[in-house]
Amino acid sequence: MTAGPGRAQAPSGEVVELRVHGVSSAGAAEVLGRPLVRQVAGDRSAGFYRPRPGLADAQGAGGVTLEAYQWNDLPSGTALRTLSLLFLMPFMLLNVAVWMRPGDAVGGAVVRALCRVLGLSLTALYVLAGAGVALDLVAWQCLSVPACISDREWLSWMGGRPVGLRLVVLALVPTAAVSLVWWGARRPGRSFTAFRAPERASAGPPLSTIGQWDTEPLMGRLRSIHIAAAFATLDGCLLAARAAQGVPPTVAALLAVTGAVLLACVVLVCVPPLVDRAPTDPRRDRVARALRATAVGLTVVVAGYLLFAPVRWRTGGGLPGYGSILTWLLVTHAVLLGGLGAVLLWHRLRVRGHQPPNGLGALVVAAAAGGLAVAYSAELVQRTADLLDRGVSPADDIPGPARAYTWAIYGFFRALLVTLAAAAVVALVSRRRRIRAAQAVVERDFPAPPAEAAPRLRQVRTMIVRARFTDLLVPLAVLFAVMAGAGAATTAMALVRPEPGEALERRTHVPAELVMFGIEVGGVALSAAVLALVVAGIFAYRSPGFRHHVGVLFDLATFWPRAAHPFAPPCYAERAVPELARRITYLVRSGNGVLLSGYSHGSVLVAATVLQLPAEISARVALLTYSSPLRRLYARLFPAYVGDEMLRGIGGRLGWRWRNLWRDTDALGGWIFSPHRADEPARVTGPEATVDRRLRDPESLVAPPWDSVPPPIKGHLPSEDDPAYAETVRDLAGRLRAPGRDAIEP
Repeated sequence: MTAGPGRAQAPSGEVVELRVHGVSSAGAAEVLGRPLVRQVAGDRSAGFYRPRPGLADAQGAGGVTLEAYQWNDLPSGTALRTLSLLFLMPFMLLNVAVWMRPGDAVGGAVVRALCRVLGLSLTALYVLAGAGVALDLVAWQCLSVPACISDREWLSWMGGRPVGLRLVVLALVPTAAVSLVWWGARRPGRSFTAFRAPERASAGPPLSTIGQWDTEPLMGRLRSIHIAAAFATLDGCLLAARAAQGVPPTVAALLAVTGAVLLACVVLVCVPPLVDRAPTDPRRDRVARALRATAVGLTVVVAGYLLFAPVRWRTGGGLPGYGSILTWLLVTHAVLLGGLGAVLLWHRLRVRGHQPPNGLGALVVAAAAGGLAVAYSAELVQRTADLLDRGVSPADDIPGPARAYTWAIYGFFRALLVTLAAAAVVALVSRRRRIRAAQAVVERDFPAPPAEAAPRLRQVRTMIVRARFTDLLVPLAVLFAVMAGAGAATTAMALVRPEPGEALERRTHVPAELVMFGIEVGGVALSAAVLALVVAGIFAYRSPGFRHHVGVLFDLATFWPRAAHPFAPPCYAERAVPELARRITYLVRSGNGVLLSGYSHGSVLVAATVLQLPAEISARVALLTYSSPLRRLYARLFPAYVGDEMLRGIGGRLGWRWRNLWRDTDALGGWIFSPHRADEPARVTGPEATVDRRLRDPESLVAPPWDSVPPPIKGHLPSEDDPAYAETVRDLAGRLRAPGRDAIEP
């Protein structure tokens, strides 16, 4: 990356403090703490900024040259894209789950295969939701009841038409939805080819591969496979309805071809050499495209057969076969989650020094993705049924959605309520222990507090108590995953029981009406939540409030490249990490030292960047991380990519010019190698013991003489204005300015 016309060249012989913000940053001016900034490299989506020349405080602590990398516009976009992210969030979560796989080859391959099959099940579930609205509720049920279409001109024109024609015409709705997603996934996003690292290491930690390999060939194959599975699922719904009227040889043959297409999709995603390897091999692309063409052609054949083959349709009830297909898909989803949990638990039990819950992140996120997809689908079908049922007399009441949807909503909210109840119990049981730990911290930090500081002292203690609850979320998340999987499995009851209320009344004597009322209330609450997100996405998709509450999830999830589902949003790290490496390389080759500073999630970006730097470049780089979740969250959730070996590798590459600042009041960030205090011996030996530095928070309990309020409790907030931060910058900058450091010739 070079400076374009009108952009200032970096002066030689300086130390550049390059700050990388976390999620939901307000902008480069806030990151630099300077009101006036100018862009020196990059574009509108992401770029590098410096204070404008002539400012009295243009330099940072120790005389460093300040520079900020602003990347928060990479995951964001238009309101339409934000809305698509909301509804495609299950696909995005599943892409994160596949990166949480174990580090060994066998366990990682099995987890990757299971996550990709789960991705197919989510695609099929979305197609079934569209078919449930268009084929089951409208084409089959509503158009068969005159009272349902009497006041609906947009439907009345189909009344009295042959059933086959109605099914084929309404099948265009899910077909159009699949085609729209297909078109959106094929649209070229921001080109990241210009941001590849200038030099690639031949081998290194897995995290160093972020942004160094092209995911488009893999996504192209997965995209073709998912499109084939989507059309085959739609074909299965149409053929199941036709098979209920009789199974002539043509229908049997079409069903066999549909089953073969679905089986081929499952086999392809389970065999890595068929989709992952040889990105330039056209044979694998032809196989995936041929499968997609077969599924699309099969849909055309099925539609033609339903239009022109004579058959006497027996109407009534729900769409034949649809409820069974949906139920068995949800049961299969539960079985896949169970298999994923068994593989992860078996792997973690084999690894010494790790508690089993810490290795189940993939199960938790996959279960959350499935639960969210089920909730979206069930609510779409249920609200459509409510809309169609309005104005229809009880005598002409349409049957409504498949019973599996009611069981699915019941299972989802049962998992949610049980997890919330367990969280309340865990919070109460652990509170005394957390209070004792927090009391010990405040007593050591503030040994002789004045009497007027008692309220402030309680606030500090409360912050520490809340921050320590983060460490208890892992088992609660595992509980939710288990309950969500069990909830998906209970949909099998739809085959033998009419409603959850009746089944519970027989077992627990809880009134069925009360159970169904609770399910209805939960469904309405979920619909309201989704509607609120939609409204926020339309009117406030670029506002700081929206990005703080919703955009954070997108920023964290889209850091990882797509590897399980092709319809998720692209990975911004494919640009951000190589772009950072390129900028650092340019600054070092210009004769500068670079102090790389990463806050919160920005510390993950800079960690991946350091791993991509050549040895001669990293020799002129120092690292400062603060409020970093690398150890506390990422090492637990992504054991194959963030661990002790990788963290020590970063320190070794930098000659241990690395400092990490953390606070006890921080609920997300923490220490990297050792949680020791400055006056205590480190729990590790060697250079790792010099990395972590704990900050007292707040700096004092009472207002200083020049102020009227006490210093704030910062928790997870940035530290750039903290005196300890400035002291650390001066220390690391001094090490980079040590004699014997010459500029590297390009």
